[in-house]
Amino acid sequence: MRIALCQIDNTVGDLAGNAALILRFARQAAERGADLAVFPELALTGYPPRDLVEKPSFIERSEETLSELVRCTGDLGLGLIVGFVAHAPAGAARPASNSASLIEGGRVLFTQTKMLLPTYDVFDEWRNFHPAENQQIAIFRGHRIALTICEDAWNDKQFWERPLYKNDPVESLVRQGSEIVISINGSPYDMAKRAVRRQMFSAMARRHGLPHVYVNMVGGNDHLVFDGSSFAVDAAGKVVAAARSFEEDMVLLDTGTMTGELHDSHPDETEAVYDALVLGTRDYIRKCGFRKVLIGLSGGIDSTLVACIAVDAVGAENVAGVAMPGPYSSEHSITDARQLAANLGIRFEIVPITGAYERVVESLGPIFGGAAADVTEENVQARLRGLTLMALSNKWGAIVLTTGNKSEIAVGYCTLYGDMCGGLAVISDVPKTMVYELCRAVNRRKGPVVPENVFIKPPSAELRPDQKDSDSLPEYEVLDRILRAYVEEMKPPAVIAAEQSLPMALVRDIAGKVDRSEYKRQQAAPGLKVTSKAFGMGRRFPIAQSFHE
Repeated sequence: MRIALCQIDNTVGDLAGNAALILRFARQAAERGADLAVFPELALTGYPPRDLVEKPSFIERSEETLSELVRCTGDLGLGLIVGFVAHAPAGAARPASNSASLIEGGRVLFTQTKMLLPTYDVFDEWRNFHPAENQQIAIFRGHRIALTICEDAWNDKQFWERPLYKNDPVESLVRQGSEIVISINGSPYDMAKRAVRRQMFSAMARRHGLPHVYVNMVGGNDHLVFDGSSFAVDAAGKVVAAARSFEEDMVLLDTGTMTGELHDSHPDETEAVYDALVLGTRDYIRKCGFRKVLIGLSGGIDSTLVACIAVDAVGAENVAGVAMPGPYSSEHSITDARQLAANLGIRFEIVPITGAYERVVESLGPIFGGAAADVTEENVQARLRGLTLMALSNKWGAIVLTTGNKSEIAVGYCTLYGDMCGGLAVISDVPKTMVYELCRAVNRRKGPVVPENVFIKPPSAELRPDQKDSDSLPEYEVLDRILRAYVEEMKPPAVIAAEQSLPMALVRDIAGKVDRSEYKRQQAAPGLKVTSKAFGMGRRFPIAQSFHE
C-alpha cells in the first residue's frame, strides 16, 4: 500500500476552502500512485475550532461538506482519511465529536472518534467534544489499520513516566490485530516538540512491532503554529518518510518495502523558531483578512527582528516602519532604523512625538500639582507612539505588529496602550537573549541585513535621559534563566536561587514582577507560541489574587 502523508495549511471555519485544499492534495496523491491519502486532525474544519462547535450550524455544515467531499473524490481511485467535526451520539453531554472518516469510491467506509480529549496547556477539548467510548480498527483494501486522532496516540505508558489517562487507544487497537498505526494530528509547535514526537512514535513502533505513520497539520491559527513535520517509522522505529517543517508538503510511503520520501527539515532549532514565527505571522495576517503591516521601528533589536519576520511573512512591499523620536531618543535610533528599512526595502516614515508630548505634559501639569516626573511621563511617550501607530493603522488599513519580547512582558517592562498596542504580538514568547540569536540567524541567511550597531548597543526604552534596561532589570542572560525556571518550569524562587546560585532577593523580586503583571498580559495582543509555556491561552492565572511566592 502506498500512503500519501498530506500536511495542509487549513483555515478554521473555511469549510469550502479546506475541502478544496483536501481535494487538490488528493488529486496529486492519486496522480502519484497513492492508494491512501491521509490528512491531519480536523482537516475539514481547521483546528482548534473551539466554541464554534457549539453552533449547531457549524456541525451540520461540517458533515454536509464531508458528504460533498465524498462525492467529489469518488472517482479518484484512492482512499482518504479526513478529520472533521461530527454530531455526538444522541443523549451526549456535548454536541460534537472530533472524528475522522475513511472514504473511498463515493462512500464512507469507516469513522473513528477521538477518545482522549486533552485539557492541559493550550488544549481544552473536553469543553467542546464528546469522547468515544470505544474504538475499532479500520479495514482498507484488506489492510487492518489502527486509526488514531492526536492525543489518542500520546499516552504510551512505557514512554511517559506519568501517563495522563487510564486508556491507551493504540495498545487497544493493536490488540485487535492492526498491521499499521496511522495517527492524524493537530500538534502545535514548540522548541522541543519535533524531537519528542519522533522519539515517542519510534518507541511505540518498537514496542508494538508495527510501522507508525504520523500526519500533522501545518500553519498558524491564532496563538498556535503547527509545524507539519509529518513522518513515518518502520517497525524498528527508523524514520523512513519525512515531510518538511513549516510548509505544506506531501510525502509517499510504500508499506510493502517500508521506504518513503525523506524531505529536508530544520536541524537547527533557532532556524526553526524563526520560520515558525514567519509562518504564524503570515497566516495570522492572511486569515484575519489583512495585507499591510505596520511596525514602530525604534532602532532596537526587538523591532528589528519583528520587521525581518514581517518582510519574510508578507513581502517588503506590504511592510511599513515608523520611527517616532521623542525628547530622549538617541541619534542612532533613527540611523539604525533607517538603515534597517533600507536593507529590507520597506517603507520608512518618521513621526516625531516631542511636540505632542510637551503639550500633553503641559496640559496635565495643573492636575499633577507639581509632582516630580516619574514613570507617568515615560508612559505618556509610549502611549503617544501607540496612538500614532493606531492612527496610521486606521488610515492605511494595516495591522500593527507589537514588538515586545517575552522577557519584558513577563516582568511588566512594557506600557499598556503604548508599546503593547497592536493586533499581533509576534515575539511575545521569545526571550530577549533569543531575540539576538534570531537576528544573527537573519544575517546568516540574508547577509548583513541587521546593522551591527543594533547588536552591540545597550538595550534602552529611551524614555528618560541615558536610560538603560539594566537600570530596572538584571542582565537579560540572568533574567531569562530566572524566567524560564519560574514561568516555564514552575519552580519556586527558593529553588531557583539555590540551583542558579543567585541572590534570593533578586529571584523573589523577579517572581513578584511576573505575578503583578498578569493584568497587563491579559490585555495584550495575542502572541505566537514557540516555547513550552507561553503567556496567553496556555497559562491561566487569575488577575485579582493574593498568592505570591
